[in-house]
Amino acid sequence: SSDNWSEKSIDIIISPPWWRTWWAYLLFALSFMASVWAFIQYQSRKLFAENKKLEGKVKERTEELVKQKSELQEQKIELQEQKTELVQTLARLTATQNQLIQSEKLASLGELTAGIAHEIQNPLNFVNNFSKMSIELANEIRDEIAKIEMVQNDKSYIGEIIEDLNSNQAKIAHHGERASSIVKGMLEHARQDTGKRELTDINKLCDEYFRLAYHGLRAKHKDFICTMESRYDPSIQPIEIVPQDVGRVILNIINNAFYAVNERKMKGEDTEFVPTVSIETKHFVDGNKNGIEIRINDNGTGISEKVKEKIFNPFFTTKPTGSGTGLGLSLAYDIITKGHGGTLKVESTEGIGTAFIITI
Repeated sequence: SSDNWSEKSIDIIISPPWWRTWWAYLLFALSFMASVWAFIQYQSRKLFAENKKLEGKVKERTEELVKQKSELQEQKIELQEQKTELVQTLARLTATQNQLIQSEKLASLGELTAGIAHEIQNPLNFVNNFSKMSIELANEIRDEIAKIEMVQNDKSYIGEIIEDLNSNQAKIAHHGERASSIVKGMLEHARQDTGKRELTDINKLCDEYFRLAYHGLRAKHKDFICTMESRYDPSIQPIEIVPQDVGRVILNIINNAFYAVNERKMKGEDTEFVPTVSIETKHFVDGNKNGIEIRINDNGTGISEKVKEKIFNPFFTTKPTGSGTGLGLSLAYDIITKGHGGTLKVESTEGIGTAFIITI
């Protein structure tokens, strides 16, 4: 019966659990990717929020820094303005102090000079008056001697003595007058400035004294001829000065210019020489300094370097004895530099000409 066995097969399929299926793996993969994406999005949003917060802080801090910088800049500008104002105030105080010191010196010197001048002036007046009287008496003696009959040799001898006496008295009178002019110049040089400052048209003042100097010289020397040139800056506004004092400075310098061109003409070295004196005004701005410049030029004899070093010294003069006291330019220098806080300079080339530059 064993020969009746037959072979049969049965297929048994065991399905894997669901978590091990391909779609489960796919689901796991998708879930993992979703989790990663969600984590990345979460971190990104967190970083973005923190970045925004940080940007806000940076912006706020930047605004604070800009504000602080602006405030510091304003403070710096304010401090600079205060510094400039302090420097200007210090300069004004220094100038005022110098003027006060100068005024005190001039006041003391004026009082001293006035006392000395009175003591000197009276004897000088006697010397001058009696020297002139002595000349008249000598002339009368000469006339009376001429009427008396005597030996001609004796008369001639007496006449010579009288002539010598006349000559001596004339010299005494001449130098007495010069001494009087020096004393007068000293009084003007040392007098206390009592002139009031007032708004003055500097162009008009220059033109007035320019013409005054020329006509004054023409009145003394009829044959004097000079070309006058003037250039006035119309933009110059009236300035506060003591017009009488500044006018005296301008007059003195112009008179010196006329004297210089006349001296060159008298030498006759250049037959084509044309005496020329010019005056020019100009407004200028130099940094914080705002002022005017007066320039007086001549084409006269010029000034040597040696003389220029002493030109503003009291009693120094290049004019012949009796022609000047040597106080004009010294007084002019004090009026401009100490009385008005300006400058007075000279530029000159010997044999070509001279320029005096006043700045106020």
